[in-house]
Amino acid sequence: MKTLILFNPLRMLKPILLASRPKTLPAAIVPVWAGCVLAWKLTGQFSWVLALCTLGSAIAIQIATNFFNDALDHDKGADTDKRLGPIRATASGLLSRKVVYSLATGFLGVAVLLSLPLIQERGLAIIAIGLPSLFLAYGYTGGPFPLAYLGLGEIFVILFFGLIAVMGTVFVQTGQLFPEAFWLGLVVGSLSAVLITINNLRDVEEDAQSQKRTLAVRFGWKKGRHLLLVEYLLAILGLSFCLHSLGFTTLGLPAILILIVLPSYYFRSAVKTTPPSPRYNKFLALAGLHLVAFAAAFHGLLAL
Repeated sequence: MKTLILFNPLRMLKPILLASRPKTLPAAIVPVWAGCVLAWKLTGQFSWVLALCTLGSAIAIQIATNFFNDALDHDKGADTDKRLGPIRATASGLLSRKVVYSLATGFLGVAVLLSLPLIQERGLAIIAIGLPSLFLAYGYTGGPFPLAYLGLGEIFVILFFGLIAVMGTVFVQTGQLFPEAFWLGLVVGSLSAVLITINNLRDVEEDAQSQKRTLAVRFGWKKGRHLLLVEYLLAILGLSFCLHSLGFTTLGLPAILILIVLPSYYFRSAVKTTPPSPRYNKFLALAGLHLVAFAAAFHGLLAL
């Protein structure tokens, strides 16, 4: 007698959450949060509907990117038994690649649906922003020119999770482009790139064996650590120009010290003295919290 096997969605929930990588979501949330605060500060305009649609679309694209990454890294043999980071759902067999690809495609569909009110409000400019974002959700790891495998991960994050995300959010809220949005985007993108760099420094040996030519692999662990310094300097530069343009002269220097300089000293010192190991997972989590803390502090500073 055959045993009837029932589909149990609750049993799949844990590996789905694992593959969605919720710890990476600050990289999608912070640009929208900070962009909305900046738009309100510059013009006094704010729409909850547009903000929630922008946020939902950004999160959906981030999750889709994570699903594609989970499946494609497995296809390319990049996730091995030597992995120091969290286990991957596809490589470990917790989810089939078909399911992971389907989930990724579904979240891209959610992103498209949530973008419709934005297109109705701001027109073709949103399509020009959205189409490359949808494609690169897959193209970050897949396609003929996978950015993550060519050492372009940090540049991609600064561009799409920083400059385009923040400037796009401000444009959605106001219908205008502001130089302050560019500088704030540079800050958010650089702090988000720190997450990629820490992740790649942790996996430098495994990535080198699987021909994943990240910047950490290209430079090596010792030289690759200096990428953190470059990213934090870019963040300091961007925040300096942003606050100066907004008229924060008295609070500017202390704000920079608190928001960026002190955390950067901790992360650079921690990575400098710690060879690749599971401890980098802690650094990665703290870098994500730092990104959220920056958004909260920036919000509070502009509300003064």
